[in-house]
Amino acid sequence: MKKLVGTLIASALLAVASFDANAQAPTSDIPPEMNTLMSKYTCIACHRPNQRLVGPAYSDVAKKKYSTEEIVNLIYNPIPAHWPGYPPMAAMKQVPKEDAVKLAVWINSLDDSPAAKKSGTGKGKGKGKSKKA
Repeated sequence: MKKLVGTLIASALLAVASFDANAQAPTSDIPPEMNTLMSKYTCIACHRPNQRLVGPAYSDVAKKKYSTEEIVNLIYNPIPAHWPGYPPMAAMKQVPKEDAVKLAVWINSLDDSPAAKKSGTGKGKGKGKSKKA
């Protein structure tokens, strides 16, 4: 019952946030291809690259050092315990894997921590490792 109520609340928040998301979403710091995907799958209703909204900023997700595969899995099967203080994310199973991978690679590119800068592009970091909250 608790899970159902949480899912209903998350769905309601998503609906309210996405109602006017495109009109309010600053897109200047989002590459056009990512903006298209984020709008198509309503990611932009809850997430921004560098700003907490309903969900965490993607740069904060990148700092957790999830692998691309882990982010894709979390798109399909969110784990609310990883992000205390945020409403639970609805599972986004309608996102094709190819698009989920593109979003995950871009999210990981937003890690501007010193360790990511030392490693060059920052791509591929965290493979096989995950830092969970």
